[in-house]
Amino acid sequence: MRRVVVDPEVPPRTADLFRRHASMLSRIRAGWSPEPPPPNSRLPGRFLNVGGGVAALFLVCLMFLADVGQLLFFMLALLVFVVFVGLLAAREPAEPETIEHELYREARWYEGRYLLPAEDFDYKAGQLLDRTQQAIDYILRSRVNAMGMLDSVRNSVMLPSQEWEIARLLTKLSTLRNEHHEFVYGGSTPEVAAAMAPLERALAASEAAVLARVEALERYAGHVADAERALRAHDQIEALRARLPRYEELLAESGADVFAVPEIGRLAEDAGHLEQALRDSVRSAHEAFRHLDGPPAAPPGGSPPSASGPSAGPHGPPDRGDGPPASSSHTPTDPFGFPPFPGDPAEEPPAR
Repeated sequence: MRRVVVDPEVPPRTADLFRRHASMLSRIRAGWSPEPPPPNSRLPGRFLNVGGGVAALFLVCLMFLADVGQLLFFMLALLVFVVFVGLLAAREPAEPETIEHELYREARWYEGRYLLPAEDFDYKAGQLLDRTQQAIDYILRSRVNAMGMLDSVRNSVMLPSQEWEIARLLTKLSTLRNEHHEFVYGGSTPEVAAAMAPLERALAASEAAVLARVEALERYAGHVADAERALRAHDQIEALRARLPRYEELLAESGADVFAVPEIGRLAEDAGHLEQALRDSVRSAHEAFRHLDGPPAAPPGGSPPSASGPSAGPHGPPDRGDGPPASSSHTPTDPFGFPPFPGDPAEEPPAR
């Protein structure tokens, strides 16, 4: 289900409020406003506090008076004091602000900083928004991201920014497409059609550019999915390796260890290959992540830097591939920053 897209600079509490009340945001945009709160008929607390203090002071002063009507004034002051204390005890706290009033206030304050899926996107733009949000949600909720094998901090900043930029461009595309269709709805002369051809090409080029961004996010999510599968398989292999001593003990007692030791040795080799496959998957995800940042800027007065990524094509993102990049040697401190796996050798592994 599509959610409200909010500018990443909006405070998180307000952004969450917008996402939870999309239908009410639509009503506010259409001109609806909540009922004004009823006037507060209770006495203000400051007035009650001051009145109670005055009554208490009056009572203390009256105790030192020596007059014929001392008893009468004393009882009158005591009555006033009791009344004010009763009002203070019965005073209720102020009513909290309702969700409707808070949402209305925040929606007016951050107008233009949120986009509604049911109103701001046409059908084609809505489909691309679906793909964008699904890819981002999968990446942010993945185990490899939560375990720090990806750059989770950078993901939490960059991916919402990508979602907002893509949604903002899709909104502009939707508006221009609707205006264009309304303009040509009644037909047009050949001269008008020729004049509109460059505008149609501009729309098509802009749509292709936004689509390229969405596909880059989907490629990144695909690499993350590969790493997720490798991580699950790695966990299963580790669970099997933990059971090996029990199987070896059983084989030794039964006298069949001569025939089964090679098979168990292959299991350990498979675990090593799987660890490398997991590293390759995470490395591929990192390369796809770098592609989202765009090509590096050329230094002033110098030649542009040469491509150094894996299989960097002249017009496309790095090739996913099935193996590591050309320079796959790495030290125990992995260049991508994810933690080493159990059983990693201290020296560099042999080149594959």
